Amino acid sequence: MAKGLRRISKRFPDYGWSWPTGKLDQLLKAALLPDEDAACQYAARWLDENDIDLVSFREHRLLAAISDRFGRRLAGHSAYPRLVGLQKMLWTKSRMAMREAEPALKAMVDGGADIMLIKGASRIAVNASAQRGRVAHDIDILVRPRDMTTVFDILRGRDWQIASGVSPQYLRTRLPSLRSMNFFKGSFGDIDLHQLGYDGSQPSAEDDVAIWARAIPAAFSGVSVFVPSPADRMTLAIAHGGLDAHTHSDWLVDCAVAIHGGDVDWDVFTDIVSRRGIAVAAAVALSYLGLDIGIPVPEAVLARTVEMADRAGLSRWSALLQAKPRTDFGNLVWLSRGFAKQLRLKRKRGRPRQAPPASAWRGRLARRKTDVSPASMVFSQIIPCPQASGDMMLDLTVRIDVPPVRRRIEMEINAGDDHIARLRAMVISRSGKERVLRFRGRVTLGGAGRPLVLEARPSRQFREWDNAGTVAAYGALPFQLLSAEFSPAS
Repeated sequence: MAKGLRRISKRFPDYGWSWPTGKLDQLLKAALLPDEDAACQYAARWLDENDIDLVSFREHRLLAAISDRFGRRLAGHSAYPRLVGLQKMLWTKSRMAMREAEPALKAMVDGGADIMLIKGASRIAVNASAQRGRVAHDIDILVRPRDMTTVFDILRGRDWQIASGVSPQYLRTRLPSLRSMNFFKGSFGDIDLHQLGYDGSQPSAEDDVAIWARAIPAAFSGVSVFVPSPADRMTLAIAHGGLDAHTHSDWLVDCAVAIHGGDVDWDVFTDIVSRRGIAVAAAVALSYLGLDIGIPVPEAVLARTVEMADRAGLSRWSALLQAKPRTDFGNLVWLSRGFAKQLRLKRKRGRPRQAPPASAWRGRLARRKTDVSPASMVFSQIIPCPQASGDMMLDLTVRIDVPPVRRRIEMEINAGDDHIARLRAMVISRSGKERVLRFRGRVTLGGAGRPLVLEARPSRQFREWDNAGTVAAYGALPFQLLSAEFSPAS
C-alpha cells in the first residue's frame, strides 16, 4: 500500500524540477487546464508574446491542440488567422501521411500481420476527430516479431524507402535484433515500424507479450488494426516522452486525454511502470498533470508512482536529466544530460540480442595501384569471382573522390537478395582529396551461384537530394574498383 503523497519540490533532484516551464508551460496549460477561461487566457497571452512563424515544430503541435480546443473563441486575436492556417496545414500533412500509409497497412493486414498503432496514430484510431488537434506526420506501428519479415517485405515491395541508407538486403538480415526502423515514401509517407514498443533501456519480455493481450480492436481509415489499452497508451507516451526532453510535448496531452476517458486501469498502469523501470518519468508526468494542471490523477496512484521513483537510486538523477525540457538547459545541464544519455545507451547495448551484431570491414588507406588506368566512377560493380565454393578471404581496393567534408564512406557487398558484407571508412579531414581504400574480409562463395556486387550506399536517406551540401555529407560516393583478390581462408 502506497503512503500518502509527499510534497513535490521544483528543486533538483525532485520531480517538479523536470516540469515544463516558461513558454512551453504556457502552451500546455492552454491545452490542458480544466478551467476553459483560464486556459484561453494562457493561449491569448502566449499569442501576444510570441510569433507563430518563429517557433519550432514542438510549439506547432501544441498550437494545433489549442486551435482545436478554442476555435473561434480566439477569433478576436490578431494571430487567429495564422493559427487557423497553421492548424489546417498540419492537418493536411497528417492526412496526407495517413493516406500514403493506408494501402501499406491494408496489405499488411491482408498478409496476415497484426498491426497495432501507437503514439499519435493510436489516438486518431480511437477518435477520428482527434486528428484536427493531434499532429501525426509519421505513423508508428507495432507488429509482433513473427510478422516483422512479412511487414518489411510488404513495405519494400511497395517502394517504401529505408531512412538509414543501408540496403534492404542488409537490413533484412538484422530484423530479429532491431527494435524499430523508419520508412518513407513520396512527399508525405512516413512509417515507423516497431517490433518492440519501448526503448531498449526499458525492457520487459513479459510486458512485450502482455501489451498484445490488452490491445483493443480499432479501425484506421477502414483498416482493421489494434490500439494499446488506455494504460498502455499512457505508459508508452511517458516512456518515449521521458527520454526526449519534451521535444514533442503533446505526449502530455495524450496522457490527459487517456485520463479524461475514465477507463485507465491504474493497477495495470503501475505494474507496467514498475516492469519498464519508468517510475521517474511517470512521477514527473503525473505530478505535473495532477498537481500543476489539475488533471484528475488518482492521488493513491500518484503517491505509489512517486514512492517507486524515490527508490530508483542514482538512476533517478539520470531520468530527471533526460525528462527536463531542452529549453531549460544551461551548460552544466547539457553536459550532465549527455552523460546520462550515454549511460542509457550503454544499458541498451548491454541487452542480449536475438542476432549477433554485424561486423563491418574497416577501410584502410592504401597506395594507388599504378598499373590500373583511371576509369569511369560507378555506384555499383560486379566483383569477378573464381569458380570456387566455400569460405575465402577477399581483398578489395577502391578509389573514391571524397567531397571536402567530414563524413562516413559506406559500401556493401550483396549477392541478389543476400547480404554479404558491409564496408565502412571514416574521413576526418576536410581536404576533399582522392582516397584509395583497402578492405579485407571473409566471404562465402557458392561456386556457380549469383555474382557478388559491390555498391556504394548513402550514410542516410532523404526524400529529395537537391541540396549539394546534403549530397556531399551523406550521399553515396561513386568509386572505381582497382582490384579484387581472393585467397584461401585461414
